[in-house]
Amino acid sequence: MYEHASVATGTPMTFAAFVPEHKAGEKLPVLFYLSGLTCTHANVMEKGEYRAACAKHRIIFVAPDTSPRGADLDGNHVPDAAEEYDFGQGAGFYVNATQGAWSQHYRMRSYIEDELPKVVGELLPAADLDRQAITGHSMGGHGALTIALRNPGRFASVSAFSPIVAPSQVPWGQKALGRYLGEDQVAWREYDAVALIENGARVDHILVDQGAADNFLDEQLRTHLLAEACEQAGIYADIRMQEGYDHSYFFIATFMEDHIAWHARHLGG
Repeated sequence: MYEHASVATGTPMTFAAFVPEHKAGEKLPVLFYLSGLTCTHANVMEKGEYRAACAKHRIIFVAPDTSPRGADLDGNHVPDAAEEYDFGQGAGFYVNATQGAWSQHYRMRSYIEDELPKVVGELLPAADLDRQAITGHSMGGHGALTIALRNPGRFASVSAFSPIVAPSQVPWGQKALGRYLGEDQVAWREYDAVALIENGARVDHILVDQGAADNFLDEQLRTHLLAEACEQAGIYADIRMQEGYDHSYFFIATFMEDHIAWHARHLGG
């Protein structure tokens, strides 16, 4: 695990990384993994079953935290909604907040898009940032899709496990975007994969695995909206409904090897 002082959030930030064995001076592609609500880097690093696949395909795996936490760099408490699992610390939604106290530190978009890759390049000499891919789970799947769509050409590939595909249309997203960004729903669209595609954003291909027995599927995830948007936009989307699987890390661990192999093909790994 690495900790550094973040300019984007004004707080200490942590991320974990797995670096396969490699020769001195060798460069390896990087796969960023964004976690979901209530998670830290630890969830996927302990339960994600990524090591063997990353070692086989020679890919660096980087997992950041989901929000700023604790105290900022001046020792002041970072705002939180401790009684709400789906807002505040652990629920940064990968946005740059604009409202009230949230706007000072909840700048996860800038952290993931701009600062983290530079820090990874400084701390991990083997990281080849000309070969990046991104994936994530649930809220992190939302983050992966929106970041890739907003940054065409940066990522060789994007995938997601059980992503929130249209946060503007579901309770988790409406709550978070409304309180982080305000009531103007036009501002929400750049943090909504379906809306970004409707507005003209494009990637070449998307891989999504979704558990058919996921209890959040109908109300919060609504995977069919992404399938419909991609079909209308001509984006190749391999959206696989997996029978019998739920929202858990058992589901992620089962299909993680498939995702890493898929990214490796696009990364040249």
